[in-house]
Amino acid sequence: MKLTLIILACVAVIGLKADAVQKDMAYLEKQKFLFEILYRVEDPLQFEEYIKLGGNLNNDSSKYQKYDNFMSQFYATYKVGGLLPKGEYFSAVQKIHANQAFGLFNFFYYAKDYETLVKNIAWARMNVNEGMFVYALTLAVIHRPDMKGLILPSIFEIFPQLHLNAKSVYQAEKFDSDAYNRRIMLEKELKSIYEKDTVLENCDHFYLKDWKTWQWWKLMGLEEKFYTEEKTFLRNNSQELMNDPKMKQLLKDVEAYYLPVDYTRDIGILNEESKLSYFTEDAGLNAYWYYLNMDYADVLSGQEYSLNKDRRGELWIFNVQQLLARYYMERLSNGLGEVGEFSMYGTVQTGYDPQLVAYNGKGFNYRKNNFNMMSNPDMDLAIRLIAIDRRLVDMIDRGKYNTSNGVEIDLSSPKSIEYIGSLMQGNADVLDKTFFGHFYPLLNVYLSGSHVGALNIQPHALQNYETMLRDPLSYQIFKRIADVYYKFKNQLPSYKREELNVPGVKIQDVEVSELKTYFDLVDLDMTNLLNEKMVFADGKLVWDKTLLARQMRLNHIPYNYNIKVQSDAPKKVVIRTYLAPEFDQNGQKIDLLSNRQNFLEIDIFSHDLPAGETIIKRQSKDTYFNTNDQSTYTELYKNVMMAYEGKQEFSYGISGAHCGYPSRLALPHGWVEGMPMQLFFIISESNIESQGVPSFDPKTSCGIGGGARYVDNLPLGYPFDRKIENVQEFLVPNMFFKNVKIYHQDKLEKYYPMKYEMYGNFDYNY
Repeated sequence: MKLTLIILACVAVIGLKADAVQKDMAYLEKQKFLFEILYRVEDPLQFEEYIKLGGNLNNDSSKYQKYDNFMSQFYATYKVGGLLPKGEYFSAVQKIHANQAFGLFNFFYYAKDYETLVKNIAWARMNVNEGMFVYALTLAVIHRPDMKGLILPSIFEIFPQLHLNAKSVYQAEKFDSDAYNRRIMLEKELKSIYEKDTVLENCDHFYLKDWKTWQWWKLMGLEEKFYTEEKTFLRNNSQELMNDPKMKQLLKDVEAYYLPVDYTRDIGILNEESKLSYFTEDAGLNAYWYYLNMDYADVLSGQEYSLNKDRRGELWIFNVQQLLARYYMERLSNGLGEVGEFSMYGTVQTGYDPQLVAYNGKGFNYRKNNFNMMSNPDMDLAIRLIAIDRRLVDMIDRGKYNTSNGVEIDLSSPKSIEYIGSLMQGNADVLDKTFFGHFYPLLNVYLSGSHVGALNIQPHALQNYETMLRDPLSYQIFKRIADVYYKFKNQLPSYKREELNVPGVKIQDVEVSELKTYFDLVDLDMTNLLNEKMVFADGKLVWDKTLLARQMRLNHIPYNYNIKVQSDAPKKVVIRTYLAPEFDQNGQKIDLLSNRQNFLEIDIFSHDLPAGETIIKRQSKDTYFNTNDQSTYTELYKNVMMAYEGKQEFSYGISGAHCGYPSRLALPHGWVEGMPMQLFFIISESNIESQGVPSFDPKTSCGIGGGARYVDNLPLGYPFDRKIENVQEFLVPNMFFKNVKIYHQDKLEKYYPMKYEMYGNFDYNY
């Protein structure tokens, strides 16, 4: 009997392992398909198996859970040749583009089985505009249930052109590995003839004429050309990767080449905003805004895609306010003042030249300094936008709104922020489409100089979410949206003392470690720009080369803080941490009543507070909903293929959640002498039980559609979301302000005298 039980147990274990292997293989096949279908997406599809799959778009309504009007229109438009042609620039805010993309997305999303889905994706890859295809596929991967957990390369790896200056893109597209290797051989032969030490003695004037202190490659004696990367890709965890035998195995057959790159400040300083290009053009920051607007895309219905549980309207407008606060801190650190006011009637003093080239080869439009806001000939759109703005202000003043079909909506409740957020985003949940429409997308269309009904358009930074934050004008738009946000919030009563206070709980003190920023280096994967012939062996893609853009970006050293708390009883609590400036650009202290708009939430977490005195320890790496660097396209593909071929297990945690805010941007650029700032801590009682929210790991999951991303149901931005009328009434024992300074370490300083011993070589000890 015992022997029988043991045999049955062994069979069960073997069965479980077999199921697990099958599930793993199914996952790997899906992941492999996605990585390969997006490989060099601007080029014709080269994978024979996918070409065979994508013969036609399945228009049989029985193959779909739902066949809606957007799908019918998409198919009909395709049949008459009316889709946005391949090679034209796609914009997610251009109405005709967005409608076509949404129709394609529905062909992906509503497919009843995975086989139909894959065929539709393969067809779209060959027949649909590149930008539209990537947009629809990204939406499907994020929102389709059977694609949850799958990874896409970052948007800046799919289209590196959206992050890198045009000159870097041209260099990458001209790259020839054979020519590179020949050049290296010649340089080695000539090295003995032209000794670098001799050359350097007399080249100072020539070298320094175009020298900028931030150009790390020139300080190290490098030129703006490709170099061989012999160690590992640079990012936050480079040291770990260098010592990880698994990662070495992944990349052992890959030839890596890196190109030194900079931001738009490399070419010229258009205005004072150019000082901030390292922040506004940061790949991680722009990817964050892009994925927020994909997770909660304006075209998606909150009810149909389960987005309402996530308070999508409040979340979107809160993110606008937070990004504005973060941008203001960066301005202060660079000696700049308030963000300019936005007006449809005035001029924009700060121009912007993105120096980008689209995937179709067209250069991005730029805006001159002192740009006239009314210069767009589409005056009907201007009048419409002005009317929407006035209507918003009027309905907030009245505290109610009567829709076009006669329904009265109460706007005096705190929960009505959901309506305000959806109105400002202009999403599918807007309370009255007749009079409000798509406010934010239409505003970006107008400011980009385009016509609302245009099909073929000129590339512009404001036309897509992945490039919007590059343009300083975006933050003026954010300021206008934040004004509406605070106009609504200021109509609500201030928090009463009993709403802020947690009886029996007091924060006695907070100790904070040194806060210090610096510029580190990162390698961004631009392999999709490779122009060499694709090579296949036994039907498999030979991914033996990768191109990397090596760029500086803002970072900070790890920090921690210890919160000393006294509690008279055990409590389950939520702790929020905010960062705010202490002084304005003129050195004047900012009073709390107005400064509340500048508080940036840098952490929020739940905690079981014991009775008595306790010290709560928190590290910057634990910060809620912040993420470290994502794995590169090359690493992800190699990881999948090694597992697919049975050579090693797949690392499911190799890449973090796409929706996380870059943890390295939590702190603004500090000063050498220390930039005065303040940290704010508040403890509130947890109400998570009443909300019934399941726990999840925000480092690997975005928790879309279940409300799981919130640790409680207090308003976002609490307690600074409402006006503060009486500071003494506001301050309670479970709050604590801590004055701090953020320092900055100039890691390039050691190269300034040009005494770098390994001059002409990259410094891996940087």
